[in-house]
Order: sequence, then C-alpha cells, then structure tokens
Amino acid sequence: MSERIYDVIVIGGGPAGLAAACAAWDEGARQILIVERDKALGGILNQCIHNGFGLHYFKEELTGPEYAGRFMELLGKTGVEVSLDTMVLEVTPERAVHMVSTRGGYQVRHARSIVLAMGCRERTRGAIGIPGTRPAGVFTAGAAQRYVNMEGYMVGRRVVILGSGDIGLIMARRMTLEGAKVLACVEVMPYSGGLNRNIVQCLEDYGIPLYLSHTITEIRGEQRVESVVVSQVDGQRKPVAGTEMTFDCDTVLLSVGLIPENELTRQAGIEMDARTNGAIVYDDMETTIEGVFACGNVVHVHDLVDFVTTESQRAGRAAARYAREGARATRAVLALENGPGVTYTVPQRVRLEAVEKSVEVFFRVNRVCAESAILVENTGKVLARYKREHLAPGEMEHITVPRMLLEKAQGAVRICVEEELR
Repeated sequence: MSERIYDVIVIGGGPAGLAAACAAWDEGARQILIVERDKALGGILNQCIHNGFGLHYFKEELTGPEYAGRFMELLGKTGVEVSLDTMVLEVTPERAVHMVSTRGGYQVRHARSIVLAMGCRERTRGAIGIPGTRPAGVFTAGAAQRYVNMEGYMVGRRVVILGSGDIGLIMARRMTLEGAKVLACVEVMPYSGGLNRNIVQCLEDYGIPLYLSHTITEIRGEQRVESVVVSQVDGQRKPVAGTEMTFDCDTVLLSVGLIPENELTRQAGIEMDARTNGAIVYDDMETTIEGVFACGNVVHVHDLVDFVTTESQRAGRAAARYAREGARATRAVLALENGPGVTYTVPQRVRLEAVEKSVEVFFRVNRVCAESAILVENTGKVLARYKREHLAPGEMEHITVPRMLLEKAQGAVRICVEEELR
C-alpha cells in the first residue's frame, strides 16, 4: 500500500491557515490537512473579543471569534482534515512535514505543496533589555489579553504600557473597562505604532496619556512591580538625563513589536528577508523553495486580519494549482525593492508570466508623511504614481500595479514615497 500524499498541508490554523485551506479547497484540492499546535482553530482571534474585524472583507463589524467562526463554518462545508494539539517539528525541501502529538506520536506526512501560516509572536522584555529588577507583573500585551479574555484572570490594577502597538492600545481600553487604572502609554518613537482609530478609541476616549519619544528606563520592585521610571529619549532613542518621571504601578504591559514565527521557515532553507523577518515570496506567495508557500503574519506583520485573509487565499489557490499542475515555467522575474520612505515590500519578486492582470504590493513607510505620492520606479523612470493624504508606519499600505506597467520594466522595480511640498 503506497503512502498517502496530501495535495496541500497547511501549517497553522489561525486566520491565515483557515483562509488558505478554504481557498485551496475551492481551487479543487481535495486532500488537505491543517496542522495546529493549539487545542482549537482560530489562532489569536480567539482572544480578541473586541470588535473592528471584517470591515473590509465581510463589510460588517465583527469580533475576533466571530471572524474566525465565519471561516470555521466555511471549513465545515469542506473535507479538509484538521489535526489539533499537534506540533510541527520540521518542514523539508522535499515537502515532508514532521509533527508530534499525544494522540498520534511522531509522524511524517508528505504533501505536493505546503502553506506556512504560523503567524507571529511578541517581543519580550529580554528582547529590548529594560534595566531593573525582575519582579512579577511584567507581561506582553498579548499574554495579558489571553489571561483577561480567555482565562478570567485580572493581571493588575495600576498599569503602564510600553509601546503603542495595536494590542497594547486595545489592552489599555480593556484594562480600563475591567476597572484597572492605566496611567500611561509610553512610546519610544515620535509616532505611534498602532492604527489611528485605536489611538482615538482606546486612549483618547478614556483619557489615557500617550508619551511619544519616551521609554521605560527602570522597573522597580522585588516580589511585584512597584514603580517604573519613564524618560524622554533623543533623536537616537537614548534617554535624556533629567527628564525622568516615576509612575507607581503594579503592572507593565509590553507592546513593543511582533516577530514572524519563522523557525520552520529558516530550518527548511527558505531565503529570508531581513527587513520583514519573513520569507521572500513571489507574487503568488510561493517561497524560494518550489511548492512551499507562505502567508499572513509569518511573512510580514499585518495590522488588519482582512488583509491576512486575502493574501492567504492567494497562497491557498496557488498551492492547490501547484499540487495539480506542478511548477509554472517562468523566464521573466522582476525584483521589487524599497526606495526612500519605504521599509519593505511584499512580494519581493514578481514572475510576470504568472500575473494575469495586476500585482498587489503591500508595504510600510518608515516615517509619518502628510500629503504624498507613492511612486513605482524603474531605471529612473516613474511607471506609476498613487496619491495618499496621509501615511504612517503603523498602518500598512498597498497598491495595485497593472501587469502592463510591469512589462515595461527591466531588472528591479522600486517602491518609494515622495512627500509633496506645501
């Protein structure tokens, strides 16, 4: 009896994995397996009980569990297999997936194509090196969110939040609603790292001060956090002597950035992008290993789950096509590069022969810009110009570039920002 080979194995059962699996099924793949290390599907959405999800994709406002539930309903109408409470240990270039679980033990499953959808994780205190003692009461914002929303534990009563990422901003509101006093949100950059709507709805509406160009320079306390020292920083993000403020608090929440979960990706030998900390991908989300695709926060950190969904559907459809047809013959490959004002681009490479009408390019800017133009350049010529009234690093941008424009390009295409003078 020959060993079973799946059409598509999806690693990760969060929003990216669910969307990819459903899209692969719709594209005709029938042997699909989702491998999820948690005890339930849904990923981070399960602890995001606030609303604001689905405005782009479903055209209505949903909570995180509701958004995940929509895709679980779609998944239930397919024949996709799901393996929960299962940890993937290795993905090989030959598309073998090594996994382990209490029920199945150590197993190796083979696939014609693989979709990597492992999501991301939070930076911890150790990653940013805050001086001081090591008392209880220091949490990442996501860990605090899980304790409060899923486990039913109140993590503190007097809270200082370091970083203004979206999870930190949302937890400022959540802790306030649960009766805690959020004393301040402290951000080392001169601009917030979160969506503007979250700054308004989670800080300003509750009178919580946001200190830009500030950071925590010391955590004090023995058994439990007793206070923190906050200092202003200069243009090089170094603390300025004499600007110290002390906040008496019992809890510090860290919202200091997310890191794509790419241990499996690196181990497989997939080429990585130092700018995103994710895999380098083509326009159909295929990585540099043939037949292995990646999508969602494992590629680059998104601010809206709606964009995760559409990107992951593209990966799922492409994975199903690869399982059915094999590799597409391609000759012309364009590199996409970030120019002035842009931090990164996704995808990083475009295979023109595989593009039907256009390529959707996602990117982040590296500074706050007023009225600006996003330029698509090649060999010193501007191929396209897209107007924007406002740009900020905390909000991911995307443009749609027609194939007919890219056909005129040679070599690398640059995405850059030109701020218009008033």
